[in-house]
Amino acid sequence: MLLMPILVISCRKPTAPIHESPYILWERTNGKELADEALSVQETSDRGYIIAGYTTLGYRNTDVYLIKVSKYGQLLWEKIYGGMKGDKGISVYETSDSGFIITGYTASFGPGSYNVYLIKTNKNGDTLWTKAFGGVSYDEGKSVLQTIDGGYIIAGFTESFGSGDSDIYLIKTDEDGNLLWEKTYGGTYRDKGMSIQQTLDGGYIIAGITDSFPGFNTDICLIKTDENGDILWERIYGREYFDWCHTVQLTSDGGYIISGLTCSDSSGLGDVWLLKTNKNGDTLWTKTYGGLDAEDGYSVQQSFDGGFLIGGYTSYYCYLIKTDQLGDTLWTEILKPGMIKSIQKTSDYAYIAVGWTSGKNKDVYIVKIR
Repeated sequence: MLLMPILVISCRKPTAPIHESPYILWERTNGKELADEALSVQETSDRGYIIAGYTTLGYRNTDVYLIKVSKYGQLLWEKIYGGMKGDKGISVYETSDSGFIITGYTASFGPGSYNVYLIKTNKNGDTLWTKAFGGVSYDEGKSVLQTIDGGYIIAGFTESFGSGDSDIYLIKTDEDGNLLWEKTYGGTYRDKGMSIQQTLDGGYIIAGITDSFPGFNTDICLIKTDENGDILWERIYGREYFDWCHTVQLTSDGGYIISGLTCSDSSGLGDVWLLKTNKNGDTLWTKTYGGLDAEDGYSVQQSFDGGFLIGGYTSYYCYLIKTDQLGDTLWTEILKPGMIKSIQKTSDYAYIAVGWTSGKNKDVYIVKIR
């Protein structure tokens, strides 16, 4: 696959004053004996929240950690999945039967050192089935959702297949997790899929990173496919240094919003990078946010007013950034020590965010804001 560059508009750091702050409705922490982290959150049909991540129990390796909380954040139940080796849940999605689908990686099951892990549960978190995909090397699922045909699509990366050190890995299954098809995308070096959404035409938009573009710097890539995973177009964004993405979302104008980090346009050790494109992946604008320390934007949502809300970290504190429709800063908020890894809009016109916070142990952090 030949990845072709496009021009990226360089934008200076926003200098808009902080003139508003969010209101914290509630915040919670949850954890076990050692390190615990939330990586994905979604509002559920009962208006509670489902959270996926990992937990470390005793001196064992990590296990997949699934937490269900009420709309007020009270713990309803928690489940742990995995074997004797390292397993992690990275993305969760509520399914049409009110159960859940989780992807991540497993070292406990499958033919390789690490394989893509897919877990289907009922509404109470009880396991219905599990699957492992990949080959003999390292393979990982980063993003999962249920597709309009009732099956599942997983984006991640593979070192077992493809043409490079690692390639973007796309897996399509039926509703029972049986493999329908798989695709790889990438060049000679490192390529990874980080986030996927299904588009209105039944195809997919995949955001990832690539080292295969000439110059050997890490850039952001965006790939549009049809419903069978065949490429319709692809774009590369980035400049002379390290640029990385974490998530892509569809926007109300039919385009896409991507959040991540940039060292190319950074004033410090790395800044939050927000990239807005049209429906064809052409850059409309980019913005950077941050200071002299390290910042990263792990998750973005288009807000109710048409702007954007970004969750991430600054100097290893949980960090929220609210922008207008053009990415100009409206307010920023620094919360507890830790990181925000996932943020979603809620049906009551608020936002739910999860990640981790440090204390005696590294614990799951859940916060709801308006």
